[in-house]
Amino acid sequence: MAGFDYNERLEFLGDSVLSILVSEHLYLNFKDLPEGELTKIRALVVCEQSLCLCAREINLGSYLQLGKGEQKNNGRSRPSILADAFEALIAAVYLDGGIDSVKNAVMPILLPMIQKAVSKKLHSDYKTALQEIVQKNKEEVLEYVLAQEKGPDHSKVFVVQLYLNSNVIATGEGKSKKEAEQEAAKSALRLMGEL
Repeated sequence: MAGFDYNERLEFLGDSVLSILVSEHLYLNFKDLPEGELTKIRALVVCEQSLCLCAREINLGSYLQLGKGEQKNNGRSRPSILADAFEALIAAVYLDGGIDSVKNAVMPILLPMIQKAVSKKLHSDYKTALQEIVQKNKEEVLEYVLAQEKGPDHSKVFVVQLYLNSNVIATGEGKSKKEAEQEAAKSALRLMGEL
């Protein structure tokens, strides 16, 4: 398109800035997750589909300057174009105002995508899902306490009580302490209406 620069270089930079923002958020907020799980969640957030949804949320397609061919072929709503444009926008905000400006402008849009990715990836990791909800209020403290072991050594059943600020909010049973903790967290999430 004559007279306009293409956004590939901005997309390149925006991709890197986005990756660091999402990585930092995951690192700081999901301390129990190993590197491999964090990487998988980040990949879900920075994928074309998620970035396209972010671009649609701010109606980015209506601001794009496209060639005639792209306009005719519904380019303003094409996921790849919207995702690339969102990355370019991130880079432009970064170049104009630095990383804090990007955080302020982009994280409110990204947080639902991050939460969706975490929920999708960790739907069976109830402890982590519960921890994410509880840690929004810094005064809240979760504690898993082994309350009982039942049965013979070869077939033990563990009972774990889940405390929130010294109050039992759920109980779980399992063939291991870890499984019992997951069941207690799952029960608590149900009580909170999160499952």
